[in-house]
Amino acid sequence: MKDFETLMERLRHRLTQPLPGPLAHNVMRATPAGALIPKFEHKPPPKPGSVLILFYPEGKAIRFPLTLRADYAGAHGGQISLPGGKGEPGENYIETALRECEEEIGVASNTVKVIGRLSDFFVIPSNFLVVPVIATSQSRPEFKADPVEVVKILEAGVYELTRDNAIKQKEILAAKQYPMLAPHFEIGGEVVWGATAMILNELRTILLEII
Repeated sequence: MKDFETLMERLRHRLTQPLPGPLAHNVMRATPAGALIPKFEHKPPPKPGSVLILFYPEGKAIRFPLTLRADYAGAHGGQISLPGGKGEPGENYIETALRECEEEIGVASNTVKVIGRLSDFFVIPSNFLVVPVIATSQSRPEFKADPVEVVKILEAGVYELTRDNAIKQKEILAAKQYPMLAPHFEIGGEVVWGATAMILNELRTILLEII
């Protein structure tokens, strides 16, 4: 627990300083691997959204949850994501992140402590401007997956992000039609790429500074 509290306090302090932002995001940006190139044209302004990175101790490990989304027809169906979603009228970004976390994986907002945030991230395919919120829980939450939105919950470890060979690359099929060369993380046997990987690489960059 002491190691957990020490690292979380270092992280809280580091999040008050300038963040790596796009320099870290772009390392994980997927690029077209064939003739088919996705095109996204958004006339309305981006929709507000938030995701939550929730750290908790488990033995000597420090973990955070990810979700495997249901395989729906939208831009992110079947992908690994952080708990989160669209902001509702009158909510701030913290309230959105906490509400979505409770709805998707059953973690009550009054059991976690927000310690900071990462850089805003524009998710091009779905036209969302996402704020990644970072919070802590003093123990492993009792997770309960939303039966409609979440196929399963993955429990990722900080070590899986910070090890030397954490970043891998492979060709994937985006939206079931666009071949893309995708830098990614492998967590729990799943490929974590796209917006989630880009957000997590900003976190990785920061963690490597303070561990």
